[in-house]
Amino acid sequence: MELQRKLQVLADAAKYDASCASSGSKGRRATAGGVGSTEGMGICHSYTPDGRCVSLLKLLLTNYCLYDCLYCVNRRSSDVERARFSAAEVVRLTLDFYRRNYIEGLFLSSGIIRSPDYTMEQLALVARTLRAEHDFQGYIHLKTIPHADPALIAEAGRWADRLSINVELPTAEALQRLAPEKDLGVIRGAMHGIRTRIDESRAELVALKRAPTRVNVRADGPAPFAPAGQSTQLIVGATDASDATILGTASALYTAHRLRRVYYSAFSPIPDASSALPPVAPPLVREHRLYQADWLVRFYGFDAKELTTAQAPNLDLELDPKTAWALRHRELFPVDVNSAPRELLLRVPGVGARSVERLLQVRRWRRVRVADLAALRVALRRALPFLVTADGPGASRVLDASDLRARLLGRRTQLDLFAPPLASARSVIGGEL
Repeated sequence: MELQRKLQVLADAAKYDASCASSGSKGRRATAGGVGSTEGMGICHSYTPDGRCVSLLKLLLTNYCLYDCLYCVNRRSSDVERARFSAAEVVRLTLDFYRRNYIEGLFLSSGIIRSPDYTMEQLALVARTLRAEHDFQGYIHLKTIPHADPALIAEAGRWADRLSINVELPTAEALQRLAPEKDLGVIRGAMHGIRTRIDESRAELVALKRAPTRVNVRADGPAPFAPAGQSTQLIVGATDASDATILGTASALYTAHRLRRVYYSAFSPIPDASSALPPVAPPLVREHRLYQADWLVRFYGFDAKELTTAQAPNLDLELDPKTAWALRHRELFPVDVNSAPRELLLRVPGVGARSVERLLQVRRWRRVRVADLAALRVALRRALPFLVTADGPGASRVLDASDLRARLLGRRTQLDLFAPPLASARSVIGGEL
């Protein structure tokens, strides 16, 4: 099979793995494939912790697989066109794309061929060749095989920036039913091994920096192990698992293995699917709500159990999780923006973590008014019913309204309800906002 055709098949097969967050970058008038183009086959877009968007070559080493996971289009029994890259071909493609400024790194996964050890060895070989033989300084994300020898996973972590092992399903029972070759215990054991090596590597590098005599670390000396951490993916809607179950699994993984990210991927019906799978995909907004809930747990101080209830184990598809939570706990509101602690301000709908930090700065020098909230880019329509400002009439009458949910969902804004003074607030912090 020609290299071009392999690229088409294996780039398309990789699209089901959401562990590399992507977004489009269309809109240029330049012709497709021009210098700097990021819209070619196999190119996805991932966001770094500091907010930068980077383009990655996203491929499978092969879509052959010994496993027969019912939800996977590349399963052993699937009737799809098969292809396989050699390690040398992936290296060549990565370097060619990189030199043409199409990409800034590589995301490489694979079906299981021959054995987990052989597959992991081939993945590590690609990363080692890029780093050691070609001095490749771009980003590398490798999908690891949990049943592989830990020494091979350690080798991969030496060369890759990030490792990931996909849990796929939120419960051991679902995994046993739909992916009998996989074992949740083995997967979590491999995750624990990666976390341990990351911790050891960081401790070693800190010790070297603190050494009384300055140590020159050579290229072949101590290097950070998977410095960008590890991630995983959970499929949403392939089973009847509720959002509460999915968030509980994700929260446990964050705590136990210190994951950088859990990615949520809405189940996509596949050709010749098993009758054990749902015939239709779940609404994509469900995936979006899970990401929002995940963000609240990671950065806003929420516990995963707070975001759903026993009566409603799935997230509200009409309202974001923070607003839905606030409506269930109206007794905690309204919050005085000029005196409430940081932890409570973070729970106000429409107020982001960055806005909270700025509010805390502003109120050291002046009483915060509605105009200041507008200048800080607070989502006033959602926030004002739950806040008291220096010039606001108070939100209690709105909080007690039986139709508050309908108002939040409707087009009528809280500016109509409050009619507050919204003069331009150009000077909030240092006159720069």
